Amino acid sequence: MPKLVLKAGSRPPWVGLAAAVWVQIAAGNAYTFPLYSSALKSVLGLNQQQVTILGVANDLGENVSLIPGIACNKFPPWALLLVGTVLCFFGYGVIWLSVSQTVSSLPYWAVWIALCLATNSNAWFGTAVLVTNMRNFPLSRGTVAGILKGYIGISAAVYTVIYSMVLKGSASGLLLFLAVGISVVCLAMMYFVRACAPPSGEESSVHVHFLFTQAASVVLAIYVVVTTAINDLISISDAVSYILVAIMVILLMSPLAIPVKMTLFPANPNKLRPQGGSSNQLVRDDNSTQTSPLLTPSSSAANLGSFHDSEDASDIETLLAVGEGAVKKKRRPKRGEDFKLGEAFIKADFWLLWFVYFLGVGSGVTALNNLAQIGVAFGVENTTILLSVFSFCNFVGRLGAGVVSEHYVRSITLPRTFWMTCTQIIMVIAFGLYALAFKGTLYAATALLGICYGVQYSIMVPTVSELFGLKHFGIICAFMALGNPIGAALFSALLAGYVYDMEASKQGGSTCYGANCFRLTFLVLAGICGLGTILSIILTIRIRPVYQMLYASGSFRLPQS
Repeated sequence: MPKLVLKAGSRPPWVGLAAAVWVQIAAGNAYTFPLYSSALKSVLGLNQQQVTILGVANDLGENVSLIPGIACNKFPPWALLLVGTVLCFFGYGVIWLSVSQTVSSLPYWAVWIALCLATNSNAWFGTAVLVTNMRNFPLSRGTVAGILKGYIGISAAVYTVIYSMVLKGSASGLLLFLAVGISVVCLAMMYFVRACAPPSGEESSVHVHFLFTQAASVVLAIYVVVTTAINDLISISDAVSYILVAIMVILLMSPLAIPVKMTLFPANPNKLRPQGGSSNQLVRDDNSTQTSPLLTPSSSAANLGSFHDSEDASDIETLLAVGEGAVKKKRRPKRGEDFKLGEAFIKADFWLLWFVYFLGVGSGVTALNNLAQIGVAFGVENTTILLSVFSFCNFVGRLGAGVVSEHYVRSITLPRTFWMTCTQIIMVIAFGLYALAFKGTLYAATALLGICYGVQYSIMVPTVSELFGLKHFGIICAFMALGNPIGAALFSALLAGYVYDMEASKQGGSTCYGANCFRLTFLVLAGICGLGTILSIILTIRIRPVYQMLYASGSFRLPQS
């Protein structure tokens, strides 16, 4: 089989990964809803159920990524980032006009649509960088997904630092920052996020680079949470606040150290060409060798990023057809190969994964959307600390799931969904703690829920790519993500909002205090996670043979044709 040789001077994918960090922080803007939801409730005169319906718009916009999923195979990443920037600017701009009362009496439906458009920017941002980087690092899918999803997880704490230390708790200031600041950042990153040659050289160097990126994200996460806590406990001057924020920005830039190091200390140029027996080769089940999936048009990761022009691709496809003797009869793909969305629809594994994800993130986002009101009901004065705890633990879950699942999938071929099972069991415990409302358990329950919520996200992404391939990964993953807004609509708006307003009316006001405000909601959510546990066990048993086929040798294998 002919091998494709990468052109000298191809941009290393680490530049795109460093840029993706900033885009992922921008793509976490939907997590700021608890910071300005109270202002929306006050300015517009809303009840809690109306606020939770706005929360549904928040989640709907963030997770409806079907159009970006289709677009990622037709347009370059910068085009998706540009669309997201426009949506972010105009969506949050309209909400800022309402909260700042620059435009008075803005209709509720207009705010709902504006919020949906604003957070839909996240779908475009996330799809652009996630799909591009998954294709740039096809042999490290779990690790890349964990890193990128981890930065989204910590974004809420980053925004909380900006909100409390720079904007001094101003909801209108935060919305203006979201409209203008995010737009500027993503416009600046458009040039750097693009398809690149897969990392070359020794596997150990790639591993070290990933470890550095993961360590940098952990340091950032700890820093922002500690900074938020210090700011809450003691009074900090404006000058010190700006210095602390500047340090946070430097930590966000730390992944750039990898491409800088590669520029100053370049690797041996001979290692840039994948040769026989190199680390860019994959082992098939028939013990023959094949080049990396990004380097052959016929593999499951083919057509995912072009490192050669269209004429070269046509010539190579012709050579492959001649070498194989004839074009083989089209057949339905097997698990682990490239599926179209319609082909995936008829698979039981697809729907099992969808429902497991829907039950897990749907229940988790219900708590997140109502986190400010949960804090008030439990007597917490500063709910930003609660959001920071959730954000940090969400980050830990996302990053940790990528690292842990990648280790065990390669060492004992353990399906990644095993960790979804574990976290849904823990979510049952977390919701039980919320419902019991024992003194001192609020932060513990929030921390547990944040970790589990993050794991659901981080595990779903590489699982989709492993079961259904990378070729149509964007659109299939986008359909999976619909579980979040559907869960928010059912569990948050229809359940949590209704129960809260009912309890508030018993107390004779619009604000509810005490454990009863959400107790019934938490008990129902615990039952939902119990059902999710059962379904995830069934899914894990079903897909174990797929992982044994893909990772039997301890490294990724292409499925046998």
